[in-house]
Amino acid sequence: MFPKSPSGMSAFIRLIVIFIFAFPTVSLSQALYSRSFGDKKAHPVIFLHGGPGSSSVFFEATTAQLLADRGFYVIIYDRRGEGRSADGNAKMNFDEAFDDLKGIYKHYKLKKASLLAFSFGGLVAAQFARKHPDMVKSLTLCSALVSQQKSYDTILRAAGAIYENKKDSSNLNELASIAKMDTNSLAYRTLVFKHASANGFFNLKEPNDRAKAIYDTYKTNPLITGYVKNERAVSTFWEHEPRHNIDVTPQLEYLHQKGLPIFALYGKQDGLYSTDQISELSNIIGDNHIKYLDNCSHTLFIDQQEVFLNAISSWVGSVR
Repeated sequence: MFPKSPSGMSAFIRLIVIFIFAFPTVSLSQALYSRSFGDKKAHPVIFLHGGPGSSSVFFEATTAQLLADRGFYVIIYDRRGEGRSADGNAKMNFDEAFDDLKGIYKHYKLKKASLLAFSFGGLVAAQFARKHPDMVKSLTLCSALVSQQKSYDTILRAAGAIYENKKDSSNLNELASIAKMDTNSLAYRTLVFKHASANGFFNLKEPNDRAKAIYDTYKTNPLITGYVKNERAVSTFWEHEPRHNIDVTPQLEYLHQKGLPIFALYGKQDGLYSTDQISELSNIIGDNHIKYLDNCSHTLFIDQQEVFLNAISSWVGSVR
């Protein structure tokens, strides 16, 4: 496997040294996969992915470098037990997520950073910012959950309207059964998201040309093709985390009152959020701190990538 001749060994060592210094941004420290983009001296932005059981891989493969090119030091990582941070002993609960996020700060020698939270990552980021406000310079919510129950209600209401229109009695009966379930149960969440997926609530029917081109790279980008999802992540989270169905509105209200800049980007075709939910968030953080984008579903940083990059550049750039 290794070169046996002295000259061959020297060449091999030089190759290793070149590799290490050419790709200094990937870290596997403390069993967490992380990667940084951009100048270490620039304003740090930490991306928190969705889940449970997802990964930062899609943001890493499509958008992280572009954001770094706007003058930010972008850090992505996979939470313990998710994506590339495989760990059979991971509890995957909120407290573990908070501790590991603090570990990311330590590893990259950050005292303060802006948090960019996607989907489920919003629940982690809002709670973390409330616990450690001295470590957070700004918080940006990107298609981020605020009230899980309100999103569940939005999904069920929209699915019900579709089934009513189709006179689909079978699915209407199932929705009626779901409405009687324990809203804190894993079975409830599973069935709610089953209907969201079945009705395409996370996907955009007619993405723009830029988004189409990005989604096409999913088939060939080795980061994405090599990604393996932890299918046990949700059940593991349920086993170790008592807070199954939360609302971080109080945390956001507190942080806003304390002067933390909070920004938000959501898509009008994202089936997790109603216009009422967006209005409620706008009332907390201010109309000028939120963008509600057309022709945009859940993966906002792809569906409207240019608007996303411009918004982060303007908003987060103003709090450097």
